[in-house]
Amino acid sequence: MPNDFSWMERAAFIVASGMEVVMLLVLVIGAVRAIKTIAGHVLRRQPLASDVREIWMHFAGWIVLALEFALAADLIETVIAPSWREIGQLAAIAAIRTGLAWFLARDIAGARQTETR
Repeated sequence: MPNDFSWMERAAFIVASGMEVVMLLVLVIGAVRAIKTIAGHVLRRQPLASDVREIWMHFAGWIVLALEFALAADLIETVIAPSWREIGQLAAIAAIRTGLAWFLARDIAGARQTETR
């Protein structure tokens, strides 16, 4: 029976690895955009304080997106988790990542509400 699932394990590993690559790319893109914005302010000698919230909200959005891809990779990895212990570890990681994403999304929404007032 294990040979029946070897193709699924390989496919799950490839897809989960792909999701982790996408997560890293999303983080890098968000970080580069934030750094580019900060560097632009510094090079133009513009005050940064007035735009910090906007830069943070933009970067936080990228982080939330990256966390979603990380969570997807974790869920896919449960297909190939060989023991209940590893499934439990993945569940704990998924819970932490979900909590981080939820709190970050809530902070972003709160910041947007403050801006519209």
